[in-house]
Amino acid sequence: MSMESPQEISVGTLLFIAQRAFEEEIAAELHEQGFQFTMAQGRLAARIAQQGSRLTDLADAAGITKQSAAYLLKELKSSGLVQSQPDPQDARAQRVLLTDRGHAAQQAARGIERGIEHRWSQLIGAADFAQLKRILESLRPHLDRHQPGAD
Repeated sequence: MSMESPQEISVGTLLFIAQRAFEEEIAAELHEQGFQFTMAQGRLAARIAQQGSRLTDLADAAGITKQSAAYLLKELKSSGLVQSQPDPQDARAQRVLLTDRGHAAQQAARGIERGIEHRWSQLIGAADFAQLKRILESLRPHLDRHQPGAD
């Protein structure tokens, strides 16, 4: 284990550590509730839009190949979390949608997220947590290539 001083740890590493802890806690709690998926499947499922998403859009958002996304979606279908249906805007394409079970998992995940944020807010103080969130939100338009208007 590395013993870097806090000044030597990059902001990217610190953000990654926080994101990984956030994601792992959500997955662990969902697994306890009976939702079974791998971390890779969960990352992909989290990107499915309310009205459904195309495979190519999901792969792009997750930064993986279409083949990898198709494999992960096949596994998510087997676990009953997603389904496919023809895309109403393009008969050649399929839309991936969350099933009722998938929506239940998503709702449970949102509740877990709120709990994590509340706990982290208590750990560092409400004002510091609110400031952290505001700062990250101000960076988003410059960093999130999937948000309209990103640089």
